[in-house]
Amino acid sequence: MDPLTHALLGATAAQAILGRRLGRQVWLPGALGGLLPDADIVIRSTADPLLAIEYHRHFTHAFAFIPVGGVVAASPWLVQRRYRADWRPLLAAATIGCATHGLLDACTNYGTHLLWPFSPLRVAWHWLTTIGPLLTLALLAGLLVAVRRQSRLPAVLSLLFALAYVGVAAWQRERALDLQALIAAARGHPVARAEMFPSVGNPIVWRSVYQSGTTLHSDRLRVLGSAGSHWKPGSTLELLLAADLPPAAAADPRVRRDFARFSYFSDGWAARSDSDASVIGDARYSLSRDSFEPIWGIRFHPGTAAPTEWVDQTARNRVPVSELWREISGTATGYRRLPMSGGVAAGPAARDHSAARPGAG
Repeated sequence: MDPLTHALLGATAAQAILGRRLGRQVWLPGALGGLLPDADIVIRSTADPLLAIEYHRHFTHAFAFIPVGGVVAASPWLVQRRYRADWRPLLAAATIGCATHGLLDACTNYGTHLLWPFSPLRVAWHWLTTIGPLLTLALLAGLLVAVRRQSRLPAVLSLLFALAYVGVAAWQRERALDLQALIAAARGHPVARAEMFPSVGNPIVWRSVYQSGTTLHSDRLRVLGSAGSHWKPGSTLELLLAADLPPAAAADPRVRRDFARFSYFSDGWAARSDSDASVIGDARYSLSRDSFEPIWGIRFHPGTAAPTEWVDQTARNRVPVSELWREISGTATGYRRLPMSGGVAAGPAARDHSAARPGAG
């Protein structure tokens, strides 16, 4: 989730719980606590390009880190004599802010190590994207009014709105998964694994990805009531496993290790880019709606001193607001009614990548 939303959520939660005790000053340690876990972005290495993705949303986002994060975030106030009489609520405010961070990140599909060091599981509930303007604006409005009026109520109301928004998104995801199962069944595809990824800033349009055999099928879904739900057929691509690496790459121990790390980071959704087969991307995210253009991925140079190259195309990631609005409003082209029975074609954008599967033949 973006830093502004994290800061606002931490500040609003602190204001809602402790505003009566500390007044206007309580939101500041809450905001700092809400931001602090993302200090892990300093963990990176030029010699190991995967170090950053391995440790972002790692131990600083875990439940076990919350008490430590609270102390660190509160320390700018605790070291000043004039604040020491209120050290308990100040520490509580910073700790509350820190506690909100990992939970909010777990609502996205990136994955968060909430249970570290007890479990390596990356928790991802797939309810929200990292950009949520409606959620951010609601928190901002509630916090501003609460601080100005020195009242907890506006902060409480904005938190209730945030919870309701997340709840609706969670409910919509479950409905989208049901529709995805309907589409897969109509195609005659046995589903080995399925996931639903939210689109930017709304709980209506979803990116559907499911695995049938070793093939990944990606579609778009508009989920809005029984009559308003439609889908747009997308593309297919082959899941990439360690066994599919070319012989030269498989023979390099660093390449094998880094592929395992990237596959873990991408929750096993690794596939080659449609436009550049040398790039192995995270299939949860794509720059294109109609093909797989990874936002980030890796490229291997086996046998060299630095065999792994990090490929980052986030600078090209633009939200097509007008097209997204057409999808939300139901005026986008290419969408069709959901199948109720019988077969369904894979659609004009679908392609067979089996002949180009790495390691095949």
